Amino acid sequence: MSAVALTRKKAVEPEVTVIAAPKIRSGVENDSDRIRMGLIGCGGIAQYHLGHLLNLPQAKVVALADPDAKSVERLKEAFHQVDKCEAFLDYVQMLDSVDLDAVEILTPHALHFEQIIESLRRGLHVLVEKPMVCTVEHAKKVVAKSEESSKVMLVSYQRHFQPQFRYIKDIISAGELGNIQFISALQCQDWLEGTKGTWRQDPVLSGGGQLNDSGSHLLDIILWTTGSRAVEVFAYVDKLGSKVDIDSALAAELSNGAKVSISVVGNSPTWWEDITYWGERGAIFLRNGRLQYLSAGSQGFLEPTKLPAGSSPDRNFVRAILGLEAVESPPTCGLRVAELTEAAWKSAETGNRVAVGA
Repeated sequence: MSAVALTRKKAVEPEVTVIAAPKIRSGVENDSDRIRMGLIGCGGIAQYHLGHLLNLPQAKVVALADPDAKSVERLKEAFHQVDKCEAFLDYVQMLDSVDLDAVEILTPHALHFEQIIESLRRGLHVLVEKPMVCTVEHAKKVVAKSEESSKVMLVSYQRHFQPQFRYIKDIISAGELGNIQFISALQCQDWLEGTKGTWRQDPVLSGGGQLNDSGSHLLDIILWTTGSRAVEVFAYVDKLGSKVDIDSALAAELSNGAKVSISVVGNSPTWWEDITYWGERGAIFLRNGRLQYLSAGSQGFLEPTKLPAGSSPDRNFVRAILGLEAVESPPTCGLRVAELTEAAWKSAETGNRVAVGA
């Protein structure tokens, strides 16, 4: 889609006096007890989020914004519940025109920063798709603006809400593995072919390649489950003829002393993901969704059956706005991922080890 139009137009135009129109309640019944949501971006990922939001009685989607009118129409065709939503080609016009409580930002990565800051500036709660932003500088500004605004700000790292990863975090936090010593993470996708010709391989809109896209989930979940941050990284990157990174190999050290090997393969004939945590007293293996636990001295692998309950970023977002839950994927997670990603790119460019967040 022509996502560039989602940014505010920068062209020089004659100054005019604009009289602000009163905000409208946008084509749906007036239900003042529900959180009024606007979607910024109506592409494929919007269907995932809208599917969750429509099952939350405390929320109501009342407005849509996307520069591609066809994307809006496809979303309305897939979900008749938003047929009457006011639709806009410019997200700023939506913010100017519709009385909103919150927005979900579901646009190409490089557009997130401006849209987050503008939404927070207007006193709105914000959920943003990953990666939160594409640079450490922007990430720090988002964290600061979020804290200043006192509004709910959530990064849509859905793995925080999946039972397997919640189990892993709980086991590590409880000390059942002892100190985590080593983590190995592998992600394989046919990302090169699957995103060819799209904005994801345009650095102006994507901010980077697979490491900044689906790889962002991998970096985040390592940091979130261990409660750590990366302190140093050495990386190799291969663009394989693209303008952005496709294959990445990272060796990193975390603040808890654990060593980490991260492999992101963007030119794979199949999708596969494999994450292993080794601690002093055991190990956790997650093989393409299959979770196994091995404790020191045990006779074999155990497959946990009593996993924590699952949720979704949208549910947590709504319940956090209502004061019923804490934010489980805060903007600091986006900052930690930005720090590691940016340092990895710098390492690959210079051929040196790079301190993360320095």
